[in-house]
Amino acid sequence: MSLNTFGHLFRVTTWGESHGPAIGCTVDGCPPGVRLTEADIQPWLDRRKPGTSKFTTQRQEADEVRILSGVFEGQTTGTPIQLMIENTDQRSKDYGEIAQSFRPGHADITYHQKYGLRDYRGGGRSSARETASRVAAGGVARQVLATLVPGLKITGYMVQMGVKGIDRSRFDVDEIERNPFWCPDPAAAADWAVYLDELRLAHNSVGAVIEVVAEGVPPGLGAPLYGKLDSDLAAAMMSINAVKGVEIGEGMAAASLTGVENADEIRMGPGGPEFLSNHAGGILGGISTGQPVVCRFAVKPTSSILTPRRTVTQAGAEVDLITKGRHDPCVGIRAVPVGEAMMACVILDHLLLDRGQTGGVRGRIG
Repeated sequence: MSLNTFGHLFRVTTWGESHGPAIGCTVDGCPPGVRLTEADIQPWLDRRKPGTSKFTTQRQEADEVRILSGVFEGQTTGTPIQLMIENTDQRSKDYGEIAQSFRPGHADITYHQKYGLRDYRGGGRSSARETASRVAAGGVARQVLATLVPGLKITGYMVQMGVKGIDRSRFDVDEIERNPFWCPDPAAAADWAVYLDELRLAHNSVGAVIEVVAEGVPPGLGAPLYGKLDSDLAAAMMSINAVKGVEIGEGMAAASLTGVENADEIRMGPGGPEFLSNHAGGILGGISTGQPVVCRFAVKPTSSILTPRRTVTQAGAEVDLITKGRHDPCVGIRAVPVGEAMMACVILDHLLLDRGQTGGVRGRIG
């Protein structure tokens, strides 16, 4: 299978399957001399790993990362960094009954149509298990960003579960780490807990919307037309398993605004130009403005549910199928750290591209 690599200069190739012996990634293009140990990456993986609450899959994986290459005496060498995460709690027997059937909503049927075969154990390569590799790569990216842009901060959180959204007047950034949904609205988090528990017990699932914000992004990252920061962000987020929609800034809502409402007006401040709003989500013409970069993505409901769904077998027979195994009733919960990781990788990639093209030189204003 081709096309397992993303990025231009900071390049990440992920490998492995859900029920194989291990998963991991190769990170190439990392600058040398950056402090990096397994302990720097592990906290990000701990935020994504399964079994952290009753609202996520009960598969028990430590998700302990090992650095196999590219680091010497605690510093990156500039050579490829190989990261490995062992799979330790596979239950492949749960998938024996679907070996010849295509689960509705899954990639089973398209993998078979394209390749003529598939790893049916947990979805193989199409499993959300692959995203652990992305989070590990994001941990490397964060270490580099902390060195090159010390003030940069990336924060992800859930703003909607099913039809239930947050009330932004109650937005509390400190609340994000206090509940299992990464929700900045404590009242919404309490409501979601009851809602998701009911869905889980009813053998159902639900989708979600995740927002990821990068603060402290320097202006000038990205390039016009075919190297836009927002197009690469959209591609990165859309590549996450189960994501069906991505928007930057106002996104689709911008279509309902007038030009007067949407234009982010500018005034001069003590440190230079200041925008009076951020409908653009920190990106204009594909290039960062220096404002927070705001990206949202929609995650579909988990397709693996215990409610029978109509499908067909590989032989063409029509059957009703129940997907057994351990699955997230809302896969959007564990997508939050994944979105943060993809944001980190894309911003670092564009920072390195900009350094190579302009050397960080900027046009003067004022």
